Amino acid sequence: MGVSGIVFSTPFAVLTYFLMWYVPPFEQGKVVWYLVFYCVFQSMVTCFHVPYSALTMFISPDQKERDSATAYRMTVEVLGTVLGTAIQGQIVGGTSDCPTVPDVMNSTNISRINTSSVSLEETKQAYLVASGVICIIYIICATVLFLGVKEQKEHRRNNSDPLTFLQGLWLVMSHGPYIKLVIGFLFTSLAFMLLEGNFALFLIYSLGHRKDFQNILLVIMLSGCLTIPFWQWFLSRFGKKTAANFGILWAVPFMTLMVCIKSNLIISYLVAVAAGVSVAAAFLLPWSMLPDAVDDFRVKNPDINGHEALFYSFYVFFIKFASGISLGISTLSLKFAGYVIGSCTQPEAVSFTLNVLVSAVPVCLIAVGLLILKTYPIDEERRQSNQTFLKKIIESEADSESETSALGSTV
Repeated sequence: MGVSGIVFSTPFAVLTYFLMWYVPPFEQGKVVWYLVFYCVFQSMVTCFHVPYSALTMFISPDQKERDSATAYRMTVEVLGTVLGTAIQGQIVGGTSDCPTVPDVMNSTNISRINTSSVSLEETKQAYLVASGVICIIYIICATVLFLGVKEQKEHRRNNSDPLTFLQGLWLVMSHGPYIKLVIGFLFTSLAFMLLEGNFALFLIYSLGHRKDFQNILLVIMLSGCLTIPFWQWFLSRFGKKTAANFGILWAVPFMTLMVCIKSNLIISYLVAVAAGVSVAAAFLLPWSMLPDAVDDFRVKNPDINGHEALFYSFYVFFIKFASGISLGISTLSLKFAGYVIGSCTQPEAVSFTLNVLVSAVPVCLIAVGLLILKTYPIDEERRQSNQTFLKKIIESEADSESETSALGSTV
């Protein structure tokens, strides 16, 4: 069922993503056009993402192998983000013709500067080319996933009690460690989404790095990609809770530094490298800790099986929920600040709002999230105990199956 969801969703996701960047020839109804295709695209991505992420539980019953698979998966995901940022940023970014002098960018004069040298048609074409390239990459990656990943058969117990969807949902949502994990990372994810969603505007309008912001974003993602192996070693050496606390807190001083220093391109690149280290932890740790919560549920409910997808689907739901909240906060805040779409300069209120959105608000959200994660009860001792318990169950099932086979052959 998981693989079929991936296969079914891929062509629709590709088509709707491309149409999101296509400008229809009519004026009336454009809002409906983009709203429909954006919603369908997000639905198709969810259909892809839930079975894709849940495969972690089915490629191996061993925690170390699952952690290793998660590290590889998140490394490639960040690498894909780097690739997408490079393609979209370099192709589309070249169509901007605004001046890059910081004094001009930071002035209070918000009159529009003539950008007629770059035509609207060229901009439309750039977006279409970038989206077409990303669609091709999407298809290639989905094909590799479908053909290259083999999931192991799930061990089902003979005394397993059948449950309805609502019964399973209630059990999952009442599992304390899972709820604490999800809510804690909901706040930290919202913090990083606010940072990511507004960082490009912050670089352009607050720091004046219009011509360099694509490269700075690339540096952040490259730094994150390269440091995921470090965090994988760190969590195996010091534990996942310690890694989560240290890794996410690492971003706080750099979030503060960004808004305190005067605009300086070299310092901006250095901050980008350091921030990427924390982005890597934010990518890796939630998905590495989620299987542990699922294993803890299995230990507490040994006669219940087949609800792993619920854990992953609701975590994806909360991530989407955080993304929607982030988008709403950013849009409304910038609107009230007087943000002018397409303008090369913005009011001082916009610069102040961007400073708050990439620094003060994320720092507060990280503090709340880490306080909640502090109550997360699955430490390394409990994790190892759960793993030992589940291994014994699997071994006993294997012995039972071999005995049954032997009796059948004897008869």
